Amino acid sequence: MANTDIVDQWAASHDLPAWFVRAMDVPREEAFVEVDGHKVHYFRWGTRGKPPLLMTHGFLAHARCFAFIAPFLAEDYDIVAYDLAGMGESEMIPDCDGIKRAKRMVAIADALDLFAGPVKPKIIAHSFGSGVALQAMELAGDRFGGLVICDLMVLRPERLIAHFKGGGGPPGSGRSDRPNKLYPDYEAAYGRFVLSPPQAVQQPFLFDYMAYHSLRRVEDGETQGWSWKFDPMVFHRHEEDQEKWLQTGQRIVDLPHRVAIVYGENSRLFDGDSADYLRELGGNHVPMIAVPEAEHHLMLDQPLALVTALRSILALWAD
Repeated sequence: MANTDIVDQWAASHDLPAWFVRAMDVPREEAFVEVDGHKVHYFRWGTRGKPPLLMTHGFLAHARCFAFIAPFLAEDYDIVAYDLAGMGESEMIPDCDGIKRAKRMVAIADALDLFAGPVKPKIIAHSFGSGVALQAMELAGDRFGGLVICDLMVLRPERLIAHFKGGGGPPGSGRSDRPNKLYPDYEAAYGRFVLSPPQAVQQPFLFDYMAYHSLRRVEDGETQGWSWKFDPMVFHRHEEDQEKWLQTGQRIVDLPHRVAIVYGENSRLFDGDSADYLRELGGNHVPMIAVPEAEHHLMLDQPLALVTALRSILALWAD
């Protein structure tokens, strides 16, 4: 089955809401930029010269999770959403760790001229991408105008350790020594697509949209089928990962730059107790907005409410 046939079937099999259709009709650029010899895939909306925004996604996801979010901000901003190394369409980089990902985020902003104007770029990142962004702010926060963290895992140490012992593990941990599985057809591969952490699918058409763009068709001689786009090396675990996650709350509070948090009211990774924990650490200055009825995957659960939260924060941070 050809890719175009699947796309046509997906569109025909869903009653797509008007807001989604309008969002996808907003003009965007799709391209690659080379950073340190490796290709980075990105989308760009809005107008050059307007206040810049840099967006990135969670673990094993891709920039298209912002494809129906960014258009609602495009009238007022110059927006770039990119695929993290080894995910989506971006190439993997050797010996990739948190520091390399953070330096790469700064380099991507530089390569796409987001630092060129009078207004510093603000970062909007989800989950694992927020961890990358937090480290980028620690490295080069003076170059950015602020960070909006979307449902990054922040739990009290005892809860986090219990989460790890229960098999949760730090994002990015897993098996990096075996290739991605090859499935005979798209339907078989789609059947293995799940959200992590597990949660109910609130917007099936968005779930299907993300699933389709998480897979690639493989045609290599007699080997044919469908497989995941991500590079298995993204699962490589670094010794300092668990310790960094234990320090995440204090790192957010100690960040000497603008930071805000948007989280799902029903998220397993950031909840009301997480907000209390940050305040106890000294984070009363950090705005924290709970999106009603959303879980961890905010943009898939309550996309328009997420847009409203982002607009509110960006308006408060208008330079």
